[in-house]
Amino acid sequence: MWAPTTSLMDPSLLHERLETARRTFETLERQLADPAVAANPSQMQAIARERARLEPLVQDHLSLQKLEKEEREARALLKEHRGDPSMEELVTEELASLAEATASLRDKLTVALLPRDPRDERSVMLEIRAGAGGDEAAIWAGDLARMYERYAQGVGWRVEPVSASEAELGGYKELILAIKGDGVFSQLKFEAGVHRVQRVPATESQGRVHTSTATVAVMPEADPVEVQIDPGDIEISTARSGGAGGQNVNKVETAVDLLHKPTGIRVFCTQQRSQLQNRERAMEILRAKLYERQLAEANAQERSTRLAQVGSGDRSEKIRTYNYKDNRTTDHRLGRNFALEPVLNGQLHDLIGASIAADQSRQLEELAQQVAS
Repeated sequence: MWAPTTSLMDPSLLHERLETARRTFETLERQLADPAVAANPSQMQAIARERARLEPLVQDHLSLQKLEKEEREARALLKEHRGDPSMEELVTEELASLAEATASLRDKLTVALLPRDPRDERSVMLEIRAGAGGDEAAIWAGDLARMYERYAQGVGWRVEPVSASEAELGGYKELILAIKGDGVFSQLKFEAGVHRVQRVPATESQGRVHTSTATVAVMPEADPVEVQIDPGDIEISTARSGGAGGQNVNKVETAVDLLHKPTGIRVFCTQQRSQLQNRERAMEILRAKLYERQLAEANAQERSTRLAQVGSGDRSEKIRTYNYKDNRTTDHRLGRNFALEPVLNGQLHDLIGASIAADQSRQLEELAQQVAS
């Protein structure tokens, strides 16, 4: 016999939140038609982006309302034809089909209404540091940088190196990339942590497999309003930019070495052509680092509840192993293996998608526990 299915979120609460989203959507549409908004490109772009995000939610809400209306009509029809076996069977089958579709759409909408990280839409500063393994670790850091550059370019983001310390045999001791685009942090935030590689280094004459590591930090860009920096806390010195083949670049002191005295954070920026540009970039990096530190301190109080999360985002956490011998990438948080070559070529969609899905699953479990209590 047909019985109604249950959803993680109470239907009345779900509709209440969807109605709020619909009203917000309509408000945004009116704002887009406002000549004053049209005269402000940055404001118009932000409003258009939020409208585009809400549009599928509004459309799915309309579909849900239609399904629920059809369910009510089918239940009324079933009541009307009690005692008619053939009609009862037909309507019962229809009710079961409608209930399944309704429950599926409610679950989809519940996921869409999960709390959003306000930083998700931001661009990031992605920092890669060579870890254990000497020269091979630096080479591995360079391989990771290329992996992220390929992924970013594939999704239409802009990638620009802002600070680099190259190693003698190739790769980087440390590299910071500015990755700019829509929703960068939402996709790359799960990449923070220790990335371990197991392979035979090019410098290994005995053919032995070595294990090396590199650390990835993903720092959402911070607005100057969010991170206040006292000019008196900063010590800045300049130097000539180094690098192979540099001539003019070595004659002028364009490199900036910035020290934030209260925290001891040091930023050395050499990639821009002028000292002013390098100084601005160094300040951007410093703001991102300080913002990351503030967030880490705030999250420390929630550490116990975050154990179920897809990684804590802590840069000391080992999140992934890249095994060349077995042609396998293992994500330790997901407990899943992926083919090595596509991953290194920047095909991270499956990995990132699985991480996002696991995080949503965690949030849904928490929601279910709240409903149960």
